[in-house]
Amino acid sequence: MTAERARERTGEATILHADLDSFYSSVEQRDDPSLRGRPVIVGGGVVLAASYEAKAFGVKTAMGGRQARALCPQAVVVPPRMAAYSQASKDVFEVFENVTPLVEGISIDEAFLDVTGLARLSGSPSDIARDLRRTVAEDVGLPITVGVARTKFLAKIASAVAKPDGLLEVPPDRELEFLHPLPVERMWGVGRITADKLHAQGIRTIGDLAAHREGALAAVLGSAAGRHLHALSNGVDARRVSTGRSRRSVGAQHALGRRHKTPADIDAALVGLVDRVTHRMRKGHWAGRTITLRLRFDDFTRATRSTTLSRATADTHVVLTAARSLLGASMSTITMQGLTLVGVAVSNLEDGAAMQLELPFETPEDEHPTIDRTALDEALDGVQRRFGTSALTRGVLLGREEQTSVPMLHE
Repeated sequence: MTAERARERTGEATILHADLDSFYSSVEQRDDPSLRGRPVIVGGGVVLAASYEAKAFGVKTAMGGRQARALCPQAVVVPPRMAAYSQASKDVFEVFENVTPLVEGISIDEAFLDVTGLARLSGSPSDIARDLRRTVAEDVGLPITVGVARTKFLAKIASAVAKPDGLLEVPPDRELEFLHPLPVERMWGVGRITADKLHAQGIRTIGDLAAHREGALAAVLGSAAGRHLHALSNGVDARRVSTGRSRRSVGAQHALGRRHKTPADIDAALVGLVDRVTHRMRKGHWAGRTITLRLRFDDFTRATRSTTLSRATADTHVVLTAARSLLGASMSTITMQGLTLVGVAVSNLEDGAAMQLELPFETPEDEHPTIDRTALDEALDGVQRRFGTSALTRGVLLGREEQTSVPMLHE
C-alpha cells in the first residue's frame, strides 16, 4: 500500500448507508398484520418486490409473475400501493434528517448519512446507526439495515452484506480484509455484463480486481471504468455525502414508545426538546419565527401544527410557550389516538447575531417582570459549554426515565 493510500485510511468510519429491507413488501406486512411471516409478492404481472419469505423460494425483483407464483405458489400477491410507499419513504427520510443534516438520498428506500462530528452529541457512528434502526422500527414500523464505514462505497457494501435487518461497521484498519474476499458482483456498478467481462479475465473476487493492473482493466472495461473500479477495489473513494440543500430548520424529536403517557409525561418530553433546540440555535447564532409541533400517533398517522411569531427568537421561554399552546390544542386527538412521538422544529431562520434587540415594553402575564430571560438563557448556555449538556436538568424532568430523543433536525 502506498503512503498516500495509507494516509487516506486514517479517517474515521463516519459514513452510514441506510437501506430499507424489501421496502414495498415490508410496508405491506406492516399495514396488514395477516401478511407478517408469510411470503408476499408485490405486483402481479412483474414482481416489483418480494418479502424475504418469498425470496427464500427464489422469487426475485423484475421476475415474471407466473414464474414467481410457480416458485412460490403459497405466496400472497398484492397490488402495489405507491402512495403508501411514498409516505413511508418520507417518514423514514424524516428520521434520517433528524440524525444529521447531511443526508444524500439515492432512491426511495436508501440514503447515505454523514455523521462526522456527532460523537459528543449522539455517540459513536455505530451507536448512531443502532439508534437510527431502532427509531425507524419504532416510529415507522419498518426494518432497515445500516452499513458504517469510512467511505460511501464501503458503507454500501457493508449494508448489503448485513442484510436483512442488520448492522455492520467496517473499521478503517480492516477495510481490505473485509473487502477483498467478496465476489466482484458485490461492487457498486458491477452488473452482469461487467461481471462476465471480469470473470473472463480470471477476476472473481474484489481482491483479484485490486491485484490486476489498472492498464489491463482499462483495456477490458474502458479507461474511466477500469480506473474507477480499480480504485474502489483498493478502498479508495473520495466521494462525499452531498445534499445540495441549505439549512431550513432546527429541531429535535423524542420517541415516547407505546406505553401510556400522561399529559405531564408529554409536557416533560416537550420541555426537554425545546431546551435542546433553543440551545443549539443560540450556539449556531440562529433565530426563528415559525414553531412547528410534530406528532405521531399509535397507528403511525401523524399531525403537524405550527404558529408564526411576530419576530424571530431563540428564547427558550418564548419557544416553549408557543409549543405548549400547540400541544394543548392537540390534546383531545392525543387522548383518542395515543401518542408515540413528539417533535419540535423552529424554521424561518435568521442570523441571530445580526438581529436588532427590542425593548421589553410588555411582560407576558405568566412571566415574572424581574426575570431577564435572555440573561438566564446565556447563563445556562455557559454552564453547558463548560460542564456538558447533562450538567443541568429541569425540575420537571427529575425522576423521569432518560429521554431518548433524536437530537438533531436541521435541514
